[in-house]
Amino acid sequence: MSPSPVLDQPQPGPRPEAPLVLDTNPPRTLGFRDQAAFWTNLGVSLIGFQSAATVLVFNGKDLSLAASFTAIVAGTVIGSLMLGVAAVIGTRAGAPAMAILRGLFGTRMSYLPTVLNIVQCLGWGVFELTVIAMGAEALYGGVPHWVYVVAAGALTTAMTIRPLGSIAVLRKYVAVAVGVAMLFFTVELLRRGVPDPSPGNWTGFLPAVDSVIAVSISFVPLAADYTRHAKTTRSSFWGAFTGYTVSQVWCYVVGLLALVQVGGDPNKIFTTFMGITAGWVFFTVLVVREADQSFANVYSTAMSLQNLFPRVDRRILTVGLGALVTGLALLVTDFTGYESFLGLIGAVFVPLSAVLAVDFFFGAGKREGGWDLSETAPTRWLTLLPWAVGFAVYQLIAPAQLTGWAKGWPDFWAHAQDATHIHPQVWTSASLFSFVVPALLTWALTPLLRRGR
Repeated sequence: MSPSPVLDQPQPGPRPEAPLVLDTNPPRTLGFRDQAAFWTNLGVSLIGFQSAATVLVFNGKDLSLAASFTAIVAGTVIGSLMLGVAAVIGTRAGAPAMAILRGLFGTRMSYLPTVLNIVQCLGWGVFELTVIAMGAEALYGGVPHWVYVVAAGALTTAMTIRPLGSIAVLRKYVAVAVGVAMLFFTVELLRRGVPDPSPGNWTGFLPAVDSVIAVSISFVPLAADYTRHAKTTRSSFWGAFTGYTVSQVWCYVVGLLALVQVGGDPNKIFTTFMGITAGWVFFTVLVVREADQSFANVYSTAMSLQNLFPRVDRRILTVGLGALVTGLALLVTDFTGYESFLGLIGAVFVPLSAVLAVDFFFGAGKREGGWDLSETAPTRWLTLLPWAVGFAVYQLIAPAQLTGWAKGWPDFWAHAQDATHIHPQVWTSASLFSFVVPALLTWALTPLLRRGR
């Protein structure tokens, strides 16, 4: 496999930082502990606590605790495996995630998923700043909402200027504080008792698994932005897989424990944490560390933009994007379509990760030119086919329930279900089917894909 077309020029100074432009060799400074700590922090989030509601409740009916716990573990492991594979690809290629897609689609065609990733990262960034502000308001009322948004945006932007330094701080200090806070809430919530809202009910188990996978998969198109700095592929895979698996399972379980004590209302979860004696101290830790989520989204947006503008200094991009996300977070307050947004993310990036993995590991090694990351990488139209098929499979099983200007989207896929006679069943999983189908199709097309264009 051909190496990334970068300049082999080490950066001066005792502590190398991430490259400023795309065509510079990334320093390989992150070991297993760095990667594990980074992904552990990303696996715990205030959103994750509230997202437990998408696992517990299906069509207005509660799952049993056994079904919910199993869905959390299964969905996280599946999503983390996809994340681990993306992490390995990032380490081998030594390039940001969207630049890696030049080898899959060709440079110009890689702009399509790049734009989609920019949109999702900006959406997540805005949502994260809003969640941080909401958490801060639960802690310290009386301060205007915009103050918390601006403060969170400033912290986020500062972290993106020195990303590898920020990851080092997360490993040394933040991961430990988060672990202590999570342990405290776990013990306290268990002491209050755990009522089972619907004993024996497993109806909606696979949709619950899909919702967990969708959260995990949102990090797959970001993974290489960080694992390109890993020392080895082993450290990048196991750091991402173990760190994210442990922390997301723990996060969802804590959210579930809090949720069943407030009648399944996700808007009351923060109140539950605050109602525990000294809970505000540990909740403060979780609110402040939420900035690593917004940091990852803003920094990865900049990395995506560098696929479009490879010679623009990432510091200029991150500062501008930090200001943009902060401004949008001050304006956007309606997140009623959040669950649909997750489903649409899954429909786009689950099949894309399957096509990328199969072509990277089974096709590129025998293809003339290898994995071409140059600015002149030729367009490979055939790779769009399995991606489009995977997207359609996901939407046929679990169409995104978009509203507003896109309210015709569910109707379109309802007609497509009738035309194809494909309807969701109790045994169908949108995430699993939309991964396996394009993976098999890409593998079948490998002899053709090896020819290059």
